[in-house]
Amino acid sequence: MNEVPGTGSIAPEPHWSMLLTDDLEIAAAAEHWRRITSEMRDRSILAPSNGHAIQRLVLSYVIYDRCSREVAEHGAVLKPKRGNPKAIARLSPHFSAMREAASDAAQMEAELGLAPRRRSTAAKVERKARSERASDAYLRAVPK
Repeated sequence: MNEVPGTGSIAPEPHWSMLLTDDLEIAAAAEHWRRITSEMRDRSILAPSNGHAIQRLVLSYVIYDRCSREVAEHGAVLKPKRGNPKAIARLSPHFSAMREAASDAAQMEAELGLAPRRRSTAAKVERKARSERASDAYLRAVPK
């Protein structure tokens, strides 16, 4: 496993060649991993328990890209087979898988705090030092 610089051993990168066969997809997965873990490290929300969830997110991205290439090339609707009078046009399985991968990725982004709407809930809260006021002495509890 490789480590993203600056994350130490928090989130070691999986061996993408064990999960993917295409060299371009392996490179894309590695780039997604570096981008996600770097952002999470910078926001102090990267933890060892997030490793597998990040892996699932990266694989959702790769599957989405793979299916979107197929849909872009052949279309979202498959033509009926020639010679079969009962054949009808149907939705491409690649289109369905693409939508499912997009849904899975959106859910995992929200869980990891990567979605724009969820960023404030996942980040550590920075507490500002409270300045002393004269009224603070007036409102203190009196010892008995």
